[in-house]
Amino acid sequence: MKDKDYLYEEILIAGLGGQGVMLMGQILAYAAMEEGKNCTWYPSYGPEMRGGFAYCRTIISTREIGSPVGIEPDTVIIMHGNFLDMADGLREGGRLFLNSSLCEEIPQGKDWQVFPIPANELAEEVGSPFVANFVVLGSYLEIVHPVSPQTVIKVMPKVIPARRQDMIPLNEKALQKGREYAQRWKEVGNS
Repeated sequence: MKDKDYLYEEILIAGLGGQGVMLMGQILAYAAMEEGKNCTWYPSYGPEMRGGFAYCRTIISTREIGSPVGIEPDTVIIMHGNFLDMADGLREGGRLFLNSSLCEEIPQGKDWQVFPIPANELAEEVGSPFVANFVVLGSYLEIVHPVSPQTVIKVMPKVIPARRQDMIPLNEKALQKGREYAQRWKEVGNS
């Protein structure tokens, strides 16, 4: 029998370099540490600075983590349609978050909860196309709750590079926009 407060969440985030994939994983890891949870963050990316393949794995747990490299993620977040195959390892019953602005195809026929989010359009509503990652992160936090959104906001200045600190207010707005968007799934009982 599992402890009701037990948490083990393995997240795989994939997209193009420059979409903030690594930042999403790092922020989740820092927020987990801030809340006294165990975590790992394992990045992987191609040689290109922007536009190349990028993904990371973040694990958040209330218990010790045996390996930084997970086997079967509980959640996969896809920021670009070129990387839909990264969802193939998602566990049965897992959650798939898609930036539907850049993912034309939505995988069907799997026993997954699929959450398509028009992140680029929602980011534009907030004021910048560069905060689409925070829109998706906000939706993820609203559905899964591995860490609190308030903790994510608290750790942003520790993780976001100094040259991008001016984006923090927009990141916060995008996070909230994503949370509001995800509330519709909660209202219809899809989470």
